[in-house]
Amino acid sequence: MKKILSAVLATALLAGCADNINSDHYSTSQTGKVSTVSQCTVLSVRQVGVNDNSGAGTMIGGLAGGLAGSTIGHGHSANMLGAVGGALLGGLAGSAAEKGLTSQTGLEYIVKLDNGQVISITQGTGQALGVGQRCLVLFGSTNRVIAQ
Repeated sequence: MKKILSAVLATALLAGCADNINSDHYSTSQTGKVSTVSQCTVLSVRQVGVNDNSGAGTMIGGLAGGLAGSTIGHGHSANMLGAVGGALLGGLAGSAAEKGLTSQTGLEYIVKLDNGQVISITQGTGQALGVGQRCLVLFGSTNRVIAQ
């Protein structure tokens, strides 16, 4: 029972694994780096879903389900069937939990750089920009569109 509880707790901790994708958030590895900056105009904005499916939820759920299922029944065959069924159901549940815990809403910006090039950048909803707004694109380890 302790193993199952530990696996469920590990799946719940996946909520902390969702990256902050807002334009005003930097990881420590991104600080102190040089980015190229270009001026642009926002052509379109649309809301999109962003999710990080690493497979950890499926793996943890499958392991927990397999352990739980192996305790069902008496005898080697019953334990084996229980483990396989538990692993399948646990994997599906873990995958759904990971998707729910790591899904975010983002914005896809189509912008026209002042040199005429049109590009798209998807980022978090922290700083909403409007169509026609003059902005800056930061090209670096993580590309961003920010207000000018």
